[in-house]
Amino acid sequence: MDFGYVIGWVGASIGITVPIFQILKLLKRKDGAGVSILTYVALECAIVCYLLHAIYIKSEVFTVIQSVNLCTNGFILIWLLRKRYNLL
Repeated sequence: MDFGYVIGWVGASIGITVPIFQILKLLKRKDGAGVSILTYVALECAIVCYLLHAIYIKSEVFTVIQSVNLCTNGFILIWLLRKRYNLL
């Protein structure tokens, strides 16, 4: 296992934890005030592009991280839409 592979998984692990803490904060406060829905829509679009690119270049580490990010950030976006607009 080379350094690039290991550091990729380290970065992926760190990247997975960021939205998890945001989810916990939203669930604890039950309020999404100050969180931009537009930012999460743009982020979801970017993640889909990154995921498609990761699949195209056959990168296991990036495919895994982008799949997890798509789910966790999607959860945040859906939660925000439900709280603010009673959608979804």
